[in-house]
Amino acid sequence: MSDEYPFSITGPEHKGPWLITCDHAANRVPPEINNGSLGLPADDMNRHIAYDVGAKGLSLALGRHLKAPVLCSNFSRLVIDPNRGEDDPTLLMKLYDGSLIPANRNADAVEITRRLEAYHRPYHAAYAKLAASDPAIVAIHSFTPQLVGRPKRPWDIGILFAADRRLADPVIARLQARGDLTVGINEPYDGHLPGDSIDRHALRQGRLNILIEVRNDLIETSKDQEVWAALLAPLLQSALAEVQSHPPSQG
Repeated sequence: MSDEYPFSITGPEHKGPWLITCDHAANRVPPEINNGSLGLPADDMNRHIAYDVGAKGLSLALGRHLKAPVLCSNFSRLVIDPNRGEDDPTLLMKLYDGSLIPANRNADAVEITRRLEAYHRPYHAAYAKLAASDPAIVAIHSFTPQLVGRPKRPWDIGILFAADRRLADPVIARLQARGDLTVGINEPYDGHLPGDSIDRHALRQGRLNILIEVRNDLIETSKDQEVWAALLAPLLQSALAEVQSHPPSQG
């Protein structure tokens, strides 16, 4: 697909049990948004406020290991956040982790609708199409080691979930059993956000799902991303096999 398209799909030919998604894959600002700039310095556009650092590379590496399609956004979360419902007040951020976003400051309802139509809705249409075969959805995100003025975050990896813990629980157990990782359970965020991608494409349809957050300093390089993909892939496969052989009730 063209670099101008609002999403990319890698490995669409794979028809296995998995779908890998990366809602915050890119820090790209489309040229039609303020001539391709949100008015932020490069340092801000290259940190977590603009995208999930390392998450796209990890998603693609995990897709290779699991032979799964990978859906990635191709616009910054600051343009409009694909992991928010259309009525969420944080759908379009004007201030994030201490940085004002100049190009969003005066964005009105008309501008928000324009961005929904151009980026957010096409991404979710592609998501819905890929999820129609009822795969287990693995949403890959990353988190910053420390927010401005906040304590350092101790976790290497966080597993997020809402009411449906069918896949999350066996994955958490396997990560904890390694003994070498600090595992956050619904950390650094709570896993329930009405209208977010998992709610929209997994929970409402009863699809197996898990949201994985990796601390972004651990997946900065392609080598790091491959190491984490090689760690996560067999663990996910084992957890899915357990769920399929002994399916727990949802919730």
